[in-house]
Amino acid sequence: MTVTERLRVIERLRAGMARGVLSFPLTSFADDGALDLPAYRDYLASRIAAGPGALFPACGTGEFFSLDEDEYGRVIRAAVEVADGRLPVVAGVGYGWAQAARFARIAEDAGADAALLMPHYLVKAPQDGLVAQVREVASRTRLPLIAYQRDQVTFTADSVRRIAEIPGVIGLKDGHGDLDRLQRGKLAAPDGFLFFNGAATAELQARAYASLGVTAYSSAVHAFAPEIARAFFTALGAHDDTTVEKLLTGFYIPFVELRDRVPGYAVSLVKAAARLRGLPVGPVRAPLTDPSPADLTDLAALLERGLDLVGATR
Repeated sequence: MTVTERLRVIERLRAGMARGVLSFPLTSFADDGALDLPAYRDYLASRIAAGPGALFPACGTGEFFSLDEDEYGRVIRAAVEVADGRLPVVAGVGYGWAQAARFARIAEDAGADAALLMPHYLVKAPQDGLVAQVREVASRTRLPLIAYQRDQVTFTADSVRRIAEIPGVIGLKDGHGDLDRLQRGKLAAPDGFLFFNGAATAELQARAYASLGVTAYSSAVHAFAPEIARAFFTALGAHDDTTVEKLLTGFYIPFVELRDRVPGYAVSLVKAAARLRGLPVGPVRAPLTDPSPADLTDLAALLERGLDLVGATR
């Protein structure tokens, strides 16, 4: 990818970030656990119709960790085909750098616009190693690369500066919510380097991130209730604190409390909510588990309340 092409991707992402939330779609599986590509394409079409700023298939919410390479390629290609150039498609890649580079090459062949480098597998590493991991992947793909810090990956301000100097690295997604550290990193980065709020249920911290100039965020809620996600995004951009706080107290905070009941609910609860709305996403794959009947009852009531708050139909 030429410098001009990379700049075009950055500008498309920047425009999308200003227009709507970043969509991290679920991956559709049949009841037997097989990839259900026709259902996935239908689901993608419904998410794109809801107007997100960009599409991030096969990332954490999309159960990247449970896909083999063939399935991954079909998931990314379907996302590119359904998006049909209407918005940027950023494919998730990960594990160690060698495997991440393999996924990146598959994403290139499938037509993705960029890649999100998710945290590597298992081990903790020093800053030099974290930077080297990004450099190794970036050197093996033509796709612009967004680094993702969360869990065992945490960049210092100097490391943010260093990864921003790597050719092809265009941004950082933050999943830690440490605003002091994030501000230091943002100030160390060059102008034009992209930053994304990737905290779990990012809306809870969206105002705090925005105070640092980081207004783009990933929305798991968009995966099942784009009406709620869009209403929050609009209110946040308009500095409508009354609506923001109504949605936080009436929907988002109770959703997080429900999400925190069981490990893995950050994905399986989202998928269950999508099924409650009749969306063709199917079950989660192991090691995740679907929510208990009691939690599903609470989720259904919360979803109904959230839709009522924004005047949406069930």
